[in-house]
Amino acid sequence: MVKIALVGYGKMGQIVENLAREKGHHLTAIIDPYREDCLKEINAANLTGAEVCIDFSHPQVVLDNIKQVAALGKNLVVGTTGWYDQMAEVKRVVAQNNIGLIWSGNFSIGVNALFRIAGCAAKIFNHLPDYDVLAHEVHHKNKADSPSGTASMLGQVLLDNLTRKKRLVFDRLDRKIEPDEIHFSSSRGGAIPGIHTILFDSAVDTIEITHTARSREGFASGAVLAAEFIQGKTGFYNIDDLMNSLRGGE
Repeated sequence: MVKIALVGYGKMGQIVENLAREKGHHLTAIIDPYREDCLKEINAANLTGAEVCIDFSHPQVVLDNIKQVAALGKNLVVGTTGWYDQMAEVKRVVAQNNIGLIWSGNFSIGVNALFRIAGCAAKIFNHLPDYDVLAHEVHHKNKADSPSGTASMLGQVLLDNLTRKKRLVFDRLDRKIEPDEIHFSSSRGGAIPGIHTILFDSAVDTIEITHTARSREGFASGAVLAAEFIQGKTGFYNIDDLMNSLRGGE
């Protein structure tokens, strides 16, 4: 059993709460300053008894949340996206406070299997120069960031395994794409939990790899697994560490 405090009680936070309880974990606090039915702030009193905090809040406040939770000596699961330009600062905070933190742009176990499949595919197509690569992601109309954290991570997997590609382009292209670029486009609308597609395309055929989330429960389930993983640990971890622990490494 893990004693969990939730930071952020939107749709994801509510699903995490339900799944955590179903798995026998204890919810010590739910903090969200924008909801009347929640505690309003991160402080020592509100985190009393918590071992791990799970943050699904907002990009504008996540860094402050991390600093406050870390200062109180609590471990963290960070599922909020849109803060990765501050990664160095977060690593410093983790080390300074001697806590454990695990982050991901997407805690879905299926999506993280996609990352590994994409890496293997990219290694194959790295030796097949007639195939170009492009990608696209689709999310619901209320998503706060673009590209998604998952798209950024998936794009990096492609760059890491395709030596002829050096740059990701997430913005609109109103020019010819350069040979060393990968265009990763985004769409927002409706209630779509998340769709990510990679295409390896040549003049004669196309190979398409797609992950389609049916609900947010996949993300929440992975976040609860991450809380179990980070309990009692110190240091800075990402989803690869969790995946390796589930699969016994590579």
